[in-house]
Amino acid sequence: MALVVHDTLTRSEREFVPRDPGKVSIYVCGVTPYNYCHIGNARPYLVWDVIRRYLSYKGYSVRYVQNFTDVDDKIIKRANEEGISALEVADRYIKEYFYDMDALGIKRADVYPRVTDHIPDIVAMVEKLIETGNAYVLDGDVYYSVESFPEYGKLSGRSLEDLKAGARVEVDARKHHPMDFVLWKASKEGEPAWDSPWGPGRPGWHIECSVMSLKYLGPGFDFHGGGSDLVFPHHENEIAQSEAATGTAFARYWVHNGFINMGGEKMAKSVGNVTRVRDIVKEYPGPALRYYMLSTHYRSPIDFNMEDMPAAQRGWERLRNLEENLDRALAGQETAMPQDLSSNAREFLSKLAEYRSAFEVAMDSDFNTAQASGVLFDLARDLNSYLAAGNITGERAAVLAKGRDLFLSLGEVLGLTGVDEGGQDRVMVDGLVRLVAELRQEARARKDYATADRVRDRLAELGIVLEDTSAGPRWRYN
Repeated sequence: MALVVHDTLTRSEREFVPRDPGKVSIYVCGVTPYNYCHIGNARPYLVWDVIRRYLSYKGYSVRYVQNFTDVDDKIIKRANEEGISALEVADRYIKEYFYDMDALGIKRADVYPRVTDHIPDIVAMVEKLIETGNAYVLDGDVYYSVESFPEYGKLSGRSLEDLKAGARVEVDARKHHPMDFVLWKASKEGEPAWDSPWGPGRPGWHIECSVMSLKYLGPGFDFHGGGSDLVFPHHENEIAQSEAATGTAFARYWVHNGFINMGGEKMAKSVGNVTRVRDIVKEYPGPALRYYMLSTHYRSPIDFNMEDMPAAQRGWERLRNLEENLDRALAGQETAMPQDLSSNAREFLSKLAEYRSAFEVAMDSDFNTAQASGVLFDLARDLNSYLAAGNITGERAAVLAKGRDLFLSLGEVLGLTGVDEGGQDRVMVDGLVRLVAELRQEARARKDYATADRVRDRLAELGIVLEDTSAGPRWRYN
């Protein structure tokens, strides 16, 4: 069965055909690192972790790029509040981002480009858009002219007439059209700035992803993804500026995940109805939260309720327990498949093939992880029954080994088997170091410097360097 994907641009199910045979290119919009991740932030990266794993399972060579927006109004605001640089804020929360993603078993991207490392590339694209007549300069700002791109609105299905009618009255009257968006912002006092032909300033939000995706993947790359809240204006604007600059199609497939809701509203820091990843994994294993979120199709909303987490933990633990039981049962066993098999063995092997097929049908149907998880649990049930039915030797051991291989292979696609226990241990160690650092801060506040110094020195002996900064304690492994 061919892989079929729901494409936001065409609003249809489309068979996946890669730009380059045997290879897949993916760009996913990353976080703005100014705060800790809540599970709504994490959902797109979990979705794309599974998509990437499945494409690799199907034999593709996958290149996955995910950016960090490391200069932004929110970052600058927090930096000014704390009296530190925007770069320090971004660096801190990028580290915290990886802490949270590790807890969920999300693999690293191949490239994590940062906006501040690509200013010359961004300036070059803005210059190109001015040359092509798609952008104009106003008092050191540079705006994209949406009227210069006839297809503007094709991703979101919105027309310029409707957008203009709905524009807010406080929109900048200098702009040629109310929906024109900024490519380059003139600098303001207290903000980071870079030189440009239009004066010192910094990039607008949308231009960065166009520049970085095209730099690392080239035009017409396969997948562009993110949360459904990015369809408009962010991804709409990416298309307009990228296709105007290159004269070619930007991305082949647009894939967007649904929101995570809480209390009937989209989970968002601005609303305040957020549940942070780290707060959940303090109480439940990261794979349990992963299983919880994958039990819903990626395009559907999730109504998160902490009361559902115990059931999710029990579900994942059934998989983990089976994995351990299989390892024990097959330890030291000869698992070469004999030539002559009993009818029962042939029947079970046939059932295994049916499970593999059912799993692939689910994942080929727009990455239906909810259905695929169901197949994995059905397979687990039959493997448990097989384990309980008799001694695991000879033919039975060989057949069970095939079942274990399939179970681990399908489970690894979902990230629910073969979990890196070391990764979970690192999450625990990180949490303990944080606790020790907080207790040390309390000692310093009491002017108990002898205890504070002893804690710092003891951590150093363990290879953990603790640093005191104006923003609080920082630490790193030596």
